[in-house]
Amino acid sequence: MKRVAALMLSCFLLLYSFCIPAAGQEPDVAVASDMIVQAEEANAEGGPAIQAPSAVLMEASTGQIIYEKNADEKRSPASITKIMTLILIFDALDSGKIKLTDEVVTSAHAKSMGGSQVFLEEGEVQTVETLIKCIVIASGNDASVAMAEYIAGTEGEFVKMMNEKAAALGMTNTNFEDCCGLTESPTHLTTARDIAIMSRELINKYPQIHNYSTIWMENITHVTKQGTKEFGLSNTNKLLKMATNFNVTGLKTGSTSIAKYCLSATAEKDGVRLIASIMAAPDYKARFGDAQTLLNYGYANCKLYEDKEMLPLPNMVVDNGVEEEVALKYGGSFSYLSLKGEDFSTIEKTLELVPSMKAPVEEDQPAGSLVYTLGGKKIGEVPVLTAGTVKQAKFFDYFKRLINAFGL
Repeated sequence: MKRVAALMLSCFLLLYSFCIPAAGQEPDVAVASDMIVQAEEANAEGGPAIQAPSAVLMEASTGQIIYEKNADEKRSPASITKIMTLILIFDALDSGKIKLTDEVVTSAHAKSMGGSQVFLEEGEVQTVETLIKCIVIASGNDASVAMAEYIAGTEGEFVKMMNEKAAALGMTNTNFEDCCGLTESPTHLTTARDIAIMSRELINKYPQIHNYSTIWMENITHVTKQGTKEFGLSNTNKLLKMATNFNVTGLKTGSTSIAKYCLSATAEKDGVRLIASIMAAPDYKARFGDAQTLLNYGYANCKLYEDKEMLPLPNMVVDNGVEEEVALKYGGSFSYLSLKGEDFSTIEKTLELVPSMKAPVEEDQPAGSLVYTLGGKKIGEVPVLTAGTVKQAKFFDYFKRLINAFGL
């Protein structure tokens, strides 16, 4: 009995030593509280616990949100702002307004930018492509302003374009006040969801961005009045060099004292492209760790179905038309993201078309849809559109048709 009592007393003292802090110390309630909060957040959000207060994990082809945490909380984005700047640069390239080989002259205003920069001098000339590299790889504020002025005339006009584009993309909680994120304005704000939305726009519409966002190091050449010198660009996205079981493809980092540490990370694995947007992480390690955690979670849980063999389309009958039929086409492709491990072989496709169309028929006129179901539930559809035009038949057209019918 004495041995049992002694053993119980030892256990009690050992337990007491873990529970009670040493003299002069307060109990570490904050640590325990943080652990409880993180666990509750993981359960509430249906995903892993992360350190950043705001985050979103999105699948790029469908735009489906896999995980979110305070996704619509407005915060300062720092250099994540440059994703929208890059969208407008590539829009200008796509429209033919500018070319990669165009030469851009650095203004005094562009040179005056602080923070992350590539140290452009006033009057220095660089090509559009070089400035894109400076923005994507080294997060150059001076390069961003130089491109903004080249496209819109002034940074202010370019910022108006940024906000117009944000509105068009449905970024309802975003307001930009500069083109690089250096501003300390309390109204230069976006959200984790809006970052994912604009990141998706950039990588889907302009996948060539990954040719730049995956560069680890590259040199540019400064040619100024002081002479010629090499300058090394080093990628701010350290996730590119971290050991992962997925392929990191970009995209953009950002940090200021107000914004803390932000990241839009893009990745690809087995044809699935994910976007992890992180806002206000406490340090640079946390933002990369959080992104890796979310991307691992996404690749462990999601599976993507893409219809690469859509049903063949018949011609549509046209009533009272010069031609009796019009060709049809699909108005897009179809993909479906599963988080439940469904068997994609059971997906059924049904072509639902109107019986006929009345002339005149315009191109891209709705004619029906291809409907997808899984387990008896509709999971999506693709519109079917007319691929040509048919004019309304006149008396002479009917007369001509009648003659042809009798072989006259």
